[in-house]
Amino acid sequence: MEEKLASIEARYNELVAQMAQPEIASDYSRYSELARQQNELQPVVTAYREWLKARREYEETRALADGDDADMAEMARAELEPLERKIADLERQIRALLLPKDPNDERDVIVEIRAGAGGDEAGLFAADLFRMYTRYAEVNHWKVEVIDENETGIGGYKEVIFNVRGKGAYSRLKYESGVHRVQRVPSTEASGRIHTSTATVAVLPQVDDVDINIPPGDIETEVYKSQGAGGQNVQKNATAVRIRHIPTGIVVQCQDERSQLQNRLRAMSILKARLYALEQGKVEAAMSESRRDQVGSGERSEKIRTYNFPQNRVTDHRLDKSLYRLESILNGDLDEFIDELGARDQAEKLQAAMA
Repeated sequence: MEEKLASIEARYNELVAQMAQPEIASDYSRYSELARQQNELQPVVTAYREWLKARREYEETRALADGDDADMAEMARAELEPLERKIADLERQIRALLLPKDPNDERDVIVEIRAGAGGDEAGLFAADLFRMYTRYAEVNHWKVEVIDENETGIGGYKEVIFNVRGKGAYSRLKYESGVHRVQRVPSTEASGRIHTSTATVAVLPQVDDVDINIPPGDIETEVYKSQGAGGQNVQKNATAVRIRHIPTGIVVQCQDERSQLQNRLRAMSILKARLYALEQGKVEAAMSESRRDQVGSGERSEKIRTYNFPQNRVTDHRLDKSLYRLESILNGDLDEFIDELGARDQAEKLQAAMA
């Protein structure tokens, strides 16, 4: 590891020297690229230099602890343990920084929410989740665009699909994939009984044409008239688009845009994201016989979180952690869960890398 770190530091120093040259400083594109590379290496180099400094301090303190001056030796021995902890902490930090980053982390995402078990109440819960992610996006200054929606007519959704565009959107929202469960008394329940309903969330990285290519012969396209809520806004022209991917049987549709071309582009975007996620799943399965747990996986078959209204409690089952502020979480206060899920994901990757 030390050899690799020395190489990274040498590259960092080289970048600093290049950026100081007048001919590069005056070339905006070259300077920006070098600055980007420097910024990527800086956290590793900073931690590496702190680690080297701590090791030097430890060696010097060890020499004093083994010296003939009894008083000095006693004080030095008292400093050895804190220095050992500092060195170990820096080593863990450096190993984490050296972990390969998820190439999808900086991508925009496509989020799909579907009502599960529970009838109309499941549809209302799907709408709650949509609002929760919309508000979380607002806090992070991300842009939300609805791609397709199938409303229940009472304020809920059978399905809603939307884009979230912004820096690091996938790195944060990828932990939301899975089955979400709600426990509450529906407004239509006269006896006051608590019902349990579910909704599934899928978070897919937005992919480009260069990431996945779909031969024209592999798709069937159907156009139809858009359906408005409650019979309203039904378009006279067939602008909605439904696409079927023949090899996999995946079907996607889009009707929210005004033109057939725009709906087709949106539908193809969803299809590419689903195929990309499918391919990623195959690669992960080939690399490991046992699937990773829900953190970062995108599997939708496992319950990941429960929202209990009577107890004002939200429980993330992957973390075995409950927070008693349900309303604020449904208003987009998700960072505490997401931060811990990210830290756990990183710790597991670090453990695997050291095995």
